[in-house]
Amino acid sequence: MLGSEAREAALRIVRESLRATLAGEDYTPEDPGLSELHAKGGCFVTLKTDGRLRGCLGCFTSNEPLYRTLARMTRDSATSDPRFALDRLTVQDLPDIELEISVLSPLEPTDQPIQIELGKHGIYVQAGPRSGCFLPQVATETGWTVEEFWSFCCSHKAGLPADAWRTGQAKCYLFTAEVIEAPAEPDS
Repeated sequence: MLGSEAREAALRIVRESLRATLAGEDYTPEDPGLSELHAKGGCFVTLKTDGRLRGCLGCFTSNEPLYRTLARMTRDSATSDPRFALDRLTVQDLPDIELEISVLSPLEPTDQPIQIELGKHGIYVQAGPRSGCFLPQVATETGWTVEEFWSFCCSHKAGLPADAWRTGQAKCYLFTAEVIEAPAEPDS
């Protein structure tokens, strides 16, 4: 769990990285001097405008401290999410961008995928070179059942048969996420 100071620093780093990225500038975050942000772990950065997804990328592991990974994932979410290749964010969008940071726990394999807790567990499926994941909040946002959550992850994210999670065709993993959200800053 991140303390309030680390949560504020994480949001500041993501906002600064986003501003620099959209302005076409390089950005290297300053060390915030907080041990929680020096941990080496995964995170996702989600960017939205008016509640509509505009970019979301992340990683499950990193050799960098979390504060640097946050800056990198912010840049990648704004510039490299393939779903938005024809509709990239611009500096004009900056005042309308809502932020969501998901700091991830390590992946844990499961042989009982049906026993997840929707809204608490994120999921990751992998079979050969194909993989896909959903953050825990996706289940809450969509209202899916456990079966739908796994099936959509297999078919829509990983390009696998929808039942690959049931049949053993895919390895199944669980994780949790500490979510930090921030509204748009129209005055920025």
